[in-house]
Amino acid sequence: MTLDDVPLFATLKSRLSYLADRQQVISQNVANTDTPGFTPSDLKPFTLPGQGGAGAGLPPITPTLTSPMHMTGTPAGRLKSKPVNSPDSETTLDGNSVVLEEEMMRMTQARMDYDTAISFYQQSLTMIQQAAKRPGT
Repeated sequence: MTLDDVPLFATLKSRLSYLADRQQVISQNVANTDTPGFTPSDLKPFTLPGQGGAGAGLPPITPTLTSPMHMTGTPAGRLKSKPVNSPDSETTLDGNSVVLEEEMMRMTQARMDYDTAISFYQQSLTMIQQAAKRPGT
């Protein structure tokens, strides 16, 4: 049995791959800041397991309403992760719609998400190592 057989680790591996791809897409946007007519792109939000992504054999996660005060809606994670045109807030006269400040905010968010996923991965490994130890050691 490998760590990829554990749904938690398979999901984390997929999430890390998604975030690396997103950083690459954002860096391409930044590299084309001065390209006339360039429209930046971004990835759609990460797909949760059971929704066609990693671990597709798992049952879907469905929130339960336990109070009438809870908000209803579709979780953002149910969307597919595919690149789409994502023009920033303004377009220059040459047709380029990359705004460096917005791209840097996206890059920072992707980096923080990546660091969080790595931290969760490491903590999960530590938990499994602790559980695998002999009692008293």
